[in-house]
Amino acid sequence: MDSLFQSVMNGITAQSFLPGAALVLALGGLLAFTYTRRARYTQSFVLTLVLLPFAVQTVILLVNGSVGTGIAVAGAFSLVRFRSAPGNAKDIAVIFLAMAVGLACGSGYLLVALLFGCLSCLVLYLLVRFRVGEAKDPERELHITIPESLDYTAVFDDLFADYAKEHDLIEVKTASLGSLYKLRYRVRLKKDVSEKEFLDALRCRNGNLEISFGRPQSAFEQL
Repeated sequence: MDSLFQSVMNGITAQSFLPGAALVLALGGLLAFTYTRRARYTQSFVLTLVLLPFAVQTVILLVNGSVGTGIAVAGAFSLVRFRSAPGNAKDIAVIFLAMAVGLACGSGYLLVALLFGCLSCLVLYLLVRFRVGEAKDPERELHITIPESLDYTAVFDDLFADYAKEHDLIEVKTASLGSLYKLRYRVRLKKDVSEKEFLDALRCRNGNLEISFGRPQSAFEQL
């Protein structure tokens, strides 16, 4: 086995590759499993977390001591970067954790990789479990349709004063040949306020036209 590895993989032995590969795949699986707890995810991202440390470990073993190979790998990674979509802050942080595990295994520090991977998963789980950094009053996006006869600048001020802690009108556009206005607000409701009561009060004011209330449409947690 060693002679086969040395002939095919330019001096890399089975003892230096297989234990690290098994460990890095296990840590990648543990990291992916931890990430899926209490988080929205896709299958492609989970598979990436499992395989990325293994890929990084193999790259580090191949690049070790070879300047030309290192330059070629840097160019290949730069091409991959421009083919990837931007992610949120938590996704990028988890990718860096996976890369660090792969780097440690590829450099031969298996115990460091094991400790770092386990501690990272524990810290990640605890941060998500106890919702560290999560806003107590999350921002909501409110879309209201009103007839052109209403003055949109102040028509809902009294309702916002009763139900909302903060509100901001961020967009106004016309619809149905100018017979309707579509308003878009960013709103933070007061504590213990009933969303249904708030929406019912808005419906009474806008003539029961269309209202939409939910999370902001734009991607959140962006760097």
